[in-house]
Amino acid sequence: VQLQASGGGLVQPGESLRLSCAASGLSFSATAMTWVRQAPGKAFEWASGINAGGGITYSDSVKDRFTISRDNAKNTVYLQMNNLTPQDTGVYYCAARATRGQGTQVTVSS
Repeated sequence: VQLQASGGGLVQPGESLRLSCAASGLSFSATAMTWVRQAPGKAFEWASGINAGGGITYSDSVKDRFTISRDNAKNTVYLQMNNLTPQDTGVYYCAARATRGQGTQVTVSS
């Protein structure tokens, strides 16, 4: 299983970013996908998940601001992040089948 996240960057508070995660080596359409993040000096935090049937869950910290989606034709899962705050700063990873891919850095700072 290979997972490659992209789309991170440096933004100001209140701005948006869209993360993408390209997956390979698995039956993507049949696999639940998850976004996790790690703030500097902190433990990993689960942010959102989408199952094979399209069922979606969010952590309380990102609910109503983040939107997860998937494109099974492209083997890609997305995380649309709106109204970002400095507390959203960290490395974002997608995960599937106990595998966490290479992350992408998100920095929210004025």
